[in-house]
Amino acid sequence: MKADIHPKYQEITVTCSCGNNFKTKSAMGKPELKVEVCSECHPFYTGTQKIVDTAGRIDKFRQKYGKAAA
Repeated sequence: MKADIHPKYQEITVTCSCGNNFKTKSAMGKPELKVEVCSECHPFYTGTQKIVDTAGRIDKFRQKYGKAAA
């Protein structure tokens, strides 16, 4: 293995938008990573449906295609 060509493999903190924090190892080079969805809030792991409506996209779609609001 050649010396000084590999990135550092260090511990980083991952922060989710739900507030969950955990530590992992990465060669990313930054001490922190921010994610939108983690295993604590992802519907596959929690078993609950969660709709993230950014800027009313669902309402715009329903208005455009004539669907009634739920």
